[in-house]
Amino acid sequence: MSDTRSAAGDPELTTYRDVQLSPDFTELRRRFRRFVFPMTGLFLAWYFLYVLLADYAPGFMSQRVGGNINVALLLGLGQFVSTFAITMIYVRWADKEIDPAAEKMRDLIEGTDK
Repeated sequence: MSDTRSAAGDPELTTYRDVQLSPDFTELRRRFRRFVFPMTGLFLAWYFLYVLLADYAPGFMSQRVGGNINVALLLGLGQFVSTFAITMIYVRWADKEIDPAAEKMRDLIEGTDK
């Protein structure tokens, strides 16, 4: 990979293209997609299940669980809980799997290879 820099010290665009075409960047994108796409699909399936149940199964959704708490309320709160859980899982995963590789790629681009 060439380390060509402009007079201001910024890497030229060909460096970015070189990085984008590198096997390391390809692997980084692959790892990211292998986590994000399935997680997004699972969340969307869970969300659409909730919407479909609300529309087509009102009897089930209105079943009281205790007091004024019904199934719809619990599943609705579950949407918030699952959103926060997915966020926490992603942050931990990215800290371990993505960030070190992304930092390495940044160092290559900026020419501060360690």
